[in-house]
Amino acid sequence: MSKISIRQCFDSKTHTFTYWVWHKESKEAFVIDPVLDHVQRDITLADQLDLNVKFIFDTHIHADHKTGAYELKKNFDATYILGEKSGSKKADVLCKDSEVLPFDTLKVTSRLTPGHTAGCVSFIVEEGKNKWAFTGDTLLIRGCGRTDFQGGDSSTLYRSIKDKLFCLDDDTAFFPGHDYKGQTQSTVGEEKRFNPRLKTSVDENHFVEIMNKLVLKKPNNLMEQVKFNMGA
Repeated sequence: MSKISIRQCFDSKTHTFTYWVWHKESKEAFVIDPVLDHVQRDITLADQLDLNVKFIFDTHIHADHKTGAYELKKNFDATYILGEKSGSKKADVLCKDSEVLPFDTLKVTSRLTPGHTAGCVSFIVEEGKNKWAFTGDTLLIRGCGRTDFQGGDSSTLYRSIKDKLFCLDDDTAFFPGHDYKGQTQSTVGEEKRFNPRLKTSVDENHFVEIMNKLVLKKPNNLMEQVKFNMGA
């Protein structure tokens, strides 16, 4: 039986998922992609479950909401981690590709997965043969992140997903940074078979063509949120 617990929280305004991951015995925990509007919810959850928050991860510099990482870092005296190419001025650690992060008996590995933004990173959690991937906006359920934000690039995103995520075992559970259709998780194998932008029959040129044809509304207060999240 797994000694890991995963709690998925949701921000209905931006369809953002925040994840809590903790060891059931030691109660050591980390948080992925917290939202500023829900900091008190997250603090209450940690207090109720008696969690010892060691790390706070952001998968990238978000454009659609302000991160709750700064407030949670202060409250829990935790280490704040972002990818090395994020451009953050406030992260305690800028993790590199394939860096193993110390966390209890679990193996937590960072994989740089740029494309949605230049600084995107996914986190792979392993416990024995079990694997979980937290992919931020890089890979979504039956979709992927847009590529018109800071440093975004469609070819880079395609290669990140194919080389860094689709190489994982097919039964690896993955948890996205957003969902807009009421889905909460998938597997690598499912996305390789059914993701219309990324299944085997879609090559890199076709993927870039799909992404170039997208017409998407920009988030409200985009630049204000990016500047805040970078620590500017």
